[in-house]
Amino acid sequence: MAARKRKAKIEKGSVGLAAAEVSGGAVPAEVKALCDQVNADGGVVLSNYRDPFGGKWVVMAALPLDKIAPTPYQRELSDTHAKRLETVIPKVGRFLDPVIAVKAGDGQGYWTPNGMHRLEAMRRLGAKTIVALVLPDLEIAYRILALNTEKAHNLKDKSLEVVRMARGLAADSSVGSRPETDWAFEFEEPAYLPLGCCYEKNGRFSGSAYMPVVRRCVVFSSKPLAKALQEHEQRANALLELDEAVKQCVAALQAAGLKSPYLKAFVIARINPLRWIQFKPGQKAELADFDKTLEKMQAGAKKFDAGKIKPGDLSTMSGPPPEE
Repeated sequence: MAARKRKAKIEKGSVGLAAAEVSGGAVPAEVKALCDQVNADGGVVLSNYRDPFGGKWVVMAALPLDKIAPTPYQRELSDTHAKRLETVIPKVGRFLDPVIAVKAGDGQGYWTPNGMHRLEAMRRLGAKTIVALVLPDLEIAYRILALNTEKAHNLKDKSLEVVRMARGLAADSSVGSRPETDWAFEFEEPAYLPLGCCYEKNGRFSGSAYMPVVRRCVVFSSKPLAKALQEHEQRANALLELDEAVKQCVAALQAAGLKSPYLKAFVIARINPLRWIQFKPGQKAELADFDKTLEKMQAGAKKFDAGKIKPGDLSTMSGPPPEE
């Protein structure tokens, strides 16, 4: 096996702009137009500068709070997190963490891909204005998973964000015909799409229990996004149907007196045909056929005999229980 190439070491201080270069240079026409738009929307441009890493232009502005909203593709608001921020901001007496913003896709106001909870906290505190780093590139709004560091995502959050983002892109005539592979960075993980479809239909779906299987069977499609979404919907229906069969197996184990938070994960591991496929160190796992894999798992669920399972068989399960 060929030796892996070592990543070239980056020389310290060799990337991006020097401090004097951040505020220098001629302001591009699109940035000037964005500044004019901010002013027309009732905001005030505080400054514009070039990002010190990539050299791209950023407009720092004060925006009316009622002109900015989270992107429509994000997870649900966490009331606990919003309340925490609502308590902390007055104690500090300052709002020191600007949100990122882009002009909204519908042309009405602005979207923030990473400031939903800060925005809600400021609203609850009765604030009039929020400081934002406004970017001229709308596609930044679709890079939610890479940008959103405000609160850690769980699998349900990530999956719902990705599938909502995919639906929004598919409905956009300017980009909806592009292949799903074009959005690999924004979507991050192919498995999030069918799992997201499952969570849309059932908010209590145990996605983490099925993630190891789905991840081995799904890659980003070269088909247009709308067509790819149809396939993810079909996969979601198959997963939900399998989940009903797995629930019956779990009920049978419980009726037999077995109690554990890992029963569903145990059943799925037992009927997973991919668990027997071994790979040598460094060997890439081959993609399995989704439909055939789920057919085998359905057959395994029908044959599952709870009477043959002993309490000791559950001792191999560890880690956090699947999401419910």
